[in-house]
Amino acid sequence: MGNAESNAYQNHLSRFLPEEQSDIDGLFDTLSGSSGSAGAKNAKAAKKTVTLAALQAHTREPLPEPMTARLYSGMKSIDLPGKSSGLSEQIAKEQFVIFMSNLLKGNADEKISIIMRMIAKTGGPLKGKQILEFTEDLITSVVHVLSYRKELKGWSLENTRDSSSGVKALASELLSELKLPDGTKPVGSQLLETNFDRSVIEDWVYRVPQISVFLSVVIRQGLHVLHSLPDQTNDILNLVPHCKGIKGRGVVSLFDIPAIIYINSHLPAEMQHKWQLLFSSRLHGESFSQLCAHIVNKGPCIVIIRDLDGFLFGGFASHSWEVKPQFQGDNRCFLFSVFPTLAVYTYTGYNDHYMYLNHGQQTMPNGLGMGGQHGYFGLWIDSDYGKGHSKAKPRCTTYNSPQLAAKEDFTLDAMEVWAVGDAPESAGKKGKKSILDVDPQAQALLEMAGKSRQSEGLREPMEEDEGDDDDN
Repeated sequence: MGNAESNAYQNHLSRFLPEEQSDIDGLFDTLSGSSGSAGAKNAKAAKKTVTLAALQAHTREPLPEPMTARLYSGMKSIDLPGKSSGLSEQIAKEQFVIFMSNLLKGNADEKISIIMRMIAKTGGPLKGKQILEFTEDLITSVVHVLSYRKELKGWSLENTRDSSSGVKALASELLSELKLPDGTKPVGSQLLETNFDRSVIEDWVYRVPQISVFLSVVIRQGLHVLHSLPDQTNDILNLVPHCKGIKGRGVVSLFDIPAIIYINSHLPAEMQHKWQLLFSSRLHGESFSQLCAHIVNKGPCIVIIRDLDGFLFGGFASHSWEVKPQFQGDNRCFLFSVFPTLAVYTYTGYNDHYMYLNHGQQTMPNGLGMGGQHGYFGLWIDSDYGKGHSKAKPRCTTYNSPQLAAKEDFTLDAMEVWAVGDAPESAGKKGKKSILDVDPQAQALLEMAGKSRQSEGLREPMEEDEGDDDDN
């Protein structure tokens, strides 16, 4: 081994803590020991190599096969000083360590050569179609491996919507950030046929943090390396929020796993660790008063709606919902679409009409709204439950969102509301007063509906299964 090779190898190795180095050494020994290579039992680690077959055997269950092949291509792309590239079909220890170092600890420049070879073995300029296929494979692998390792934190493939359309929607959304050197963003079929060079893809990886985060998850959980050590980055830690309140209730969420990951990444950092189901029209009935009873004063929330045409959309409310005839919230609020497209729409600064909830008034509109203005909300659920509108001509003034529903005036098919982050003190611990006991408006609301205290029976199960949902 030449000095240049030794120095490069040692520099990459030094990025890892001693316990991380031990973990990586152990994985390489496992992979090279099962590769059947002639040097596998040689005392010199440098003689050991890893074959594609050995990597496939190790990842057969945790990772889809196409991703394993992409990882192998990435490892092969590491050129070692003094050795002809591309001659060996096996991975040396130095290549393995440098691959790990660049993808887990490196910057965009260090990652890009590997990523380009993972996208296409030939490297060079890449078509948008190839980048899209890689991104879909990457997201599919994240969902698959997190489910396999039981790391979905209470979510599961059984209690969420099928992820296949969500994978395509998230990949399309991430690719919408690809832009050419002149700043233009190709779309649709034009994007698929456009050639993107190294600098463009490097810029994309730098600006779209999900790519690096997803690769880290695939490596850590797929190869089962560094997974038990403390994460250096909170974005991996809170990639998927803990799910509370859905276990054992026979409900399939309107969200799929890719949408949960994407929407969660847009929440304020302090709210990304937990989602708790507050309201589901399939559990609590199709009633505006029931909706209000379950969401008022419960802290920041995510609302998701499905219309009769199957469109999925909603909004994030940064403050507790309050029943009052004024707008509320702040500029952290946003609207989003989940299906047929996945996108988040943030505030424009045009006005402060972030969120609105009113009921039982004769002089002001009654319903739940976000963005725009009275009669022309970006998202509106009427107090005559089941009716709503999404009016944006051409865009919602508050959030710059387009029409979210299939039709401007839509019929509601299903609705969920999820509290995010930790519940406010007033909402919640046992032994403390419920908001229904201290908020006359909320109490009056229930009494008008003839359900003044029934909600107490609905509150308790939420508390009881809170500690159990992580087992999924």
